[in-house]
Amino acid sequence: MTAFVAIGRVLPTRLGSRRASLLIERNLLAYRSGWMVLFSGFFEPLFYLLSVGFGIGGMVGDIPGPGGQPIPYALFVAPALLASSSMNGAITECTFNVFFKLNYQKTYDAVLSTPMSPGDVALGEIGWAMIRSTLYGLGFFAVIAVLGLVRSPWALLAVPAATLLSFAFSAVSMALTTWLRGWQDFDLIFLLILPMFLFSGTFYPISAYPEALRVFVALTPLYQGVDLIRGLVTGVLDAGSVLHVAYLVAMGLIGLTVVAFRLDRLLRK
Repeated sequence: MTAFVAIGRVLPTRLGSRRASLLIERNLLAYRSGWMVLFSGFFEPLFYLLSVGFGIGGMVGDIPGPGGQPIPYALFVAPALLASSSMNGAITECTFNVFFKLNYQKTYDAVLSTPMSPGDVALGEIGWAMIRSTLYGLGFFAVIAVLGLVRSPWALLAVPAATLLSFAFSAVSMALTTWLRGWQDFDLIFLLILPMFLFSGTFYPISAYPEALRVFVALTPLYQGVDLIRGLVTGVLDAGSVLHVAYLVAMGLIGLTVVAFRLDRLLRK
């Protein structure tokens, strides 16, 4: 019964969305004096693009892209870095920051003394993480467009796709954070993030892997976003693109529901 109550609390009602927006506003005000923290997240994918995409890309040349057609290496890497920056922004916001608010700052204890529910807290924090990731995505997309790494009008949907990816990762990351016991447990988060970043088709096609490993990588969430955004930027879309969207939506909704349930248990003891 408790699970059904938590699920009910997280349903995006009009009133719940309004209350969640107040938490987003609170986070925005909190970053007024620390806006450089947000701005700094833009540079990491840019440095990777310049050093790997164009630096190493000058030696690599063209490689197989979506649909098997050859594309410049920088064009292959750029959409993956857009996806990775959205993932990193979402995970950073919904792990470190949420863990601190939950266990040390006790922000949510104060929030729940208002009419806000655990579901509103989940929606607000995930919504803020999506805004932060979208800012990274907009900045990076502007750069790759200026560099001539956009080949299709479908690329206009690359930033919304990155926002969807951030929704999926922020919801699951926040859910996992509710089980973390201390700062040492963040090593486990990094243990998941780094292999996904390196091996999810970010820097080379997954066709280079053995069949069994290729199937496993294709099921990882970052690969879903990388392949979706790469298809949009190059204009090569197929039924798999729809499956990627469905995967990320389902991942986000499941994570959101789990967060509401966990916060209900942790904060209403």
